[in-house]
Amino acid sequence: MPDPQEHFLDGPSLPTGVTRFWLVRHAIVEKTARQTMYGTLDVPLCPRHLSNQQPAYKALARRLPRQALWFSSPLQRARKTGLTIQKAGNFSAPMEIDPAFIEQSIGEWNGTPHDTFPALLKKPAPPFWSIAADERPPGGESMMDVRQRIGQALDSYAQQNTGQDMIVLSHGGAIRMALSHCLDIPVDTALRLCIQNLSLSIIEHIAGYWRVVAINELPDFQEFAE
Repeated sequence: MPDPQEHFLDGPSLPTGVTRFWLVRHAIVEKTARQTMYGTLDVPLCPRHLSNQQPAYKALARRLPRQALWFSSPLQRARKTGLTIQKAGNFSAPMEIDPAFIEQSIGEWNGTPHDTFPALLKKPAPPFWSIAADERPPGGESMMDVRQRIGQALDSYAQQNTGQDMIVLSHGGAIRMALSHCLDIPVDTALRLCIQNLSLSIIEHIAGYWRVVAINELPDFQEFAE
């Protein structure tokens, strides 16, 4: 059992030597893709946002630890976000691609326009997500499946890389399920969390226990406007 006194966080800096994950959601995707349920389609980032939000990438680069392992979902929107952060901060670490950090697969429903998507559902969608936690689209996975996938990956990396920082470029649904796993809360509850583009969530693994340090922490966008 860890000593609670030993792990108080009383200042802005996080101590080194803790098994810590820095979960970053990818940036905004291009306009046409945003009109659909793009799920695991490999859609690109929006060039205009990529250009205008450079201050946010620089802020993220300053926030993230210099000595860390980097991981990414295989989708280009996550990889490109990570590479842009690395360029902004002059990071040189290699980025390992791991499908465990991909977004929820909605299988045959990928690419469905938002206005026709509800007609495909067999169960009512929750308030802040498009699919019920236990609904599995044809050829896809439920959010419960995603939680299991993400949880297994986090547990494995925490054991393999004890005491290290790990930066993970991922997706809104996947990060919600990472938090569901770490907080041991129901999937439906975790789907109420807001995970915005380019937000940072921080979790720690200490003596066999998970702790959440930050959720949906946004970088400084300065004067960027839509």
